[in-house]
Amino acid sequence: MKYSDAQKEATARYNKKAYDRINVIVKKGQRQIIKDFAASQGKSLNRFICDAIDYQMKQSVTKDE
Repeated sequence: MKYSDAQKEATARYNKKAYDRINVIVKKGQRQIIKDFAASQGKSLNRFICDAIDYQMKQSVTKDE
C-alpha cells in the first residue's frame, strides 16, 4: 500500500503536535558507530539515545537522594 501525500502531511502534523525535537551533533563517523551499537542492542538510534538520557537522569536523581 502506497503512503499518500495526505498521510505524510497528517503524520507530520501529528509529530509536530506530539513530539519535541532535539538535534545532537557528533563527530563525522560517530553517528554510524552509535547507530550500529544501538542496532546490536535491538534498538533504533532514537530509542537508544532516549534510553541513555533517561538512564542518566535517573542516575542523577538517585545520587541526589
